[in-house]
Amino acid sequence: MTDALTRMLASREWLMADGATGTNLFNMGLESGEPPEFWNTDRPDNIRTLYRGAVEAGSDIFLTNTFGGNASRLKLHGAQGRVHELNRIGAALGREIADASGRTVVVAGSVGPTGEIFEPMGTLTHALAVEMFHEQAEGLKAGGADVLWVETISAFEEYKAAAEAAALAGMPWCGTMSFDTAGRTMMGVTSAAMAEMVEKLPNPPIAFGANCGVGASDLMRTVLGFVATGTTRPLIAKGNAGIPKYQDGHIHYDGTPELMAEYAVLARDAGVKVIGGCCGTMPGHLTAMHAALESRPKGPRPTLEDITAHLGGFSSASDGTGDTSGEPKRERRGRRGITPEFRNSDAEPSKAPVRFL
Repeated sequence: MTDALTRMLASREWLMADGATGTNLFNMGLESGEPPEFWNTDRPDNIRTLYRGAVEAGSDIFLTNTFGGNASRLKLHGAQGRVHELNRIGAALGREIADASGRTVVVAGSVGPTGEIFEPMGTLTHALAVEMFHEQAEGLKAGGADVLWVETISAFEEYKAAAEAAALAGMPWCGTMSFDTAGRTMMGVTSAAMAEMVEKLPNPPIAFGANCGVGASDLMRTVLGFVATGTTRPLIAKGNAGIPKYQDGHIHYDGTPELMAEYAVLARDAGVKVIGGCCGTMPGHLTAMHAALESRPKGPRPTLEDITAHLGGFSSASDGTGDTSGEPKRERRGRRGITPEFRNSDAEPSKAPVRFL
């Protein structure tokens, strides 16, 4: 039998994923530097609330609270021996909420980057990366996750290692990268390069795409880059709810529910099959996105001009490919002093950029 996500993709024009993990948990009292994964055991009702909020807003897919649940990240808190436990429970709580929803809801086991840099620039080897991802995958599988959801990856070497781990665990998987550096990932991957490399994997994902990054405009430009390659593999878009800013001592994302509704419709019209939010995306945003997707008829594929008209200007003149012809002039939407998202708020700057969700 095929997995639940593949069946849904085959029968639906679009699926809605969830929104932010960190933003919602911070609003529940998560402290900066506190591993969100610990709440799977310490505050399970809060995690149930997180998952239920996405389901009640109309999400067909929600991600587990396990983004930083690999041994490398958990070692920062002396919890590298808890990988299987924290992932299993994070997925089991999700399974509970999905099964009680009265409809088919996919529990996607969130798998974030290790926070390490690959050889020769760093010390991470392919074998070690596969081992860490496999350990996490087995915990998610034991907890009842339907699919592995590899996200916010910058290096294709790490993406490839996660693909191999998914195969070892016998789990279907999806994978997104974060294009947050002038249209490229932090390690220089372009949208075109990702689309090409995905198809060369021995175990390609069910769907691929982009999450996080700078804002909805930039993410949509990346999506158009995927589409331009002619790929027939289902696409994923999980954009941030606007741009992060410091406000009253807190990180605040300036994207309104109305803006995210526009983004969702543009993503659907561009050909994206799985549409969700990332940093700053709350249940209110998801509700507006779902209502727009349900009520507004499908339109033509958006142009770059359409994107900037509805979502605001791009953060860079280039989409990362070197071809800037026909692009609108850059509109500055705010400082980029804050790098969006890392789902875990405790990343060490020496190992990975700190991102806020």
